[in-house]
Amino acid sequence: MSPSLDLDTFMRLKSYLSNALSQELQNNPPGGNPAQAGRQALEAICARAKINLEAALREQLFQQILADQLGYGAIQPLLEDQTISEIMVNGTNPIYIERYGQLIETEARFESDQQVLRVIDRILHPLGRRADSDHPMADARLPDGSRVNVIIPPAAVDGPCITIRKFLLNRMTMEDLVRAGALTENMAEFLQACVVARLNILISGPTSSGKTTFLNVLTGYIPGNQRIVTIEDAVELQLKQKHVVRLETRNANMDGSGEVSTRDLVRNALRMRPDRILVGEVRAGETMDMIQAMNTGHHGSITTVHANSPRDAIARLETMAMMAGLEMPPVGDPPPDRLSDQPGDPHHAPDRRRAARDPDHRDLWHGGGCRHHVRYIQVRSDRHWPGWQNPGQSPPHRLAPHVHPAPGGGWL
Repeated sequence: MSPSLDLDTFMRLKSYLSNALSQELQNNPPGGNPAQAGRQALEAICARAKINLEAALREQLFQQILADQLGYGAIQPLLEDQTISEIMVNGTNPIYIERYGQLIETEARFESDQQVLRVIDRILHPLGRRADSDHPMADARLPDGSRVNVIIPPAAVDGPCITIRKFLLNRMTMEDLVRAGALTENMAEFLQACVVARLNILISGPTSSGKTTFLNVLTGYIPGNQRIVTIEDAVELQLKQKHVVRLETRNANMDGSGEVSTRDLVRNALRMRPDRILVGEVRAGETMDMIQAMNTGHHGSITTVHANSPRDAIARLETMAMMAGLEMPPVGDPPPDRLSDQPGDPHHAPDRRRAARDPDHRDLWHGGGCRHHVRYIQVRSDRHWPGWQNPGQSPPHRLAPHVHPAPGGGWL
């Protein structure tokens, strides 16, 4: 065979070797080093078939076949590239990546939808999850902690899609964020004091703004002698403390049973004697359970929420709390049972004049009759500038913090 191949011959040779390797691995499952065993099997197959290729072409062919058979196919090289933060597979179309906040179209692509589905099954199967026509969506994680979302037909019209948010191997610290210009040293010291003093914290921001990364940073200040319970859709948090219990949601079985929701886990966590409860993100009725946990002795709990601004986060809390089935009118001049204006003590009314003078201040009430003064602190954590992964660079602008203590109140 000629050492140089045209594309059609290359693809036919790749298909032949892939099928031969698949059969070989079924007959002789690899041991402790599957990649090395697969490469040795390919070399033996080429020797038997008297296939001679130049070194560069041979290496390219072997890497693609091993990635398809033992790895994640066309996205395997992208997963190994530490400069890439997100990978987006749209069926057999070109694969897109995000590098330093820029969306880039690559030359890599899957050859067929079946290849994409095989990779999806390879990701979901070790976690006991699945994606099929009845349940076309699933969240998962890779062994390194990267977050994965998959959606397949019929929900995905143009073919199966995979979105991977890669996990940073080098965990960021507060010092990294200060050097990157995401926040000032005073803000960092204040946040450290909030965590150590066991104040409840809500981290808000839009998609890809670094909420989970920032939550990971804050957990570094939690004392090591406390029992921490984490609740996530797909485990991402990497805590360094010893006494950590990690809980993960579960999708329903084919018969519709067996679902374990975030709300179920929050309620169960209350019975596990936690010192702190960390919820990866609140989206619906579990918000009310989380608020109740924060106000019934589980101080120092932390969670995240999607919101465009800190003030919007408070409004979203009210909206999501109503998803728990409580009757709380969202608009108009609310009656006393509204979450943010519930005066348990008739001698204390919400200080609307102070709120009018200071738009970053708000009174938050809860059912126990205790009023919490809420103030906002904005942290620059925008991943859409290169400094997010290159701390030496400065962001285009910074947001000034609003940090003023409220006597007797809590912080959100």
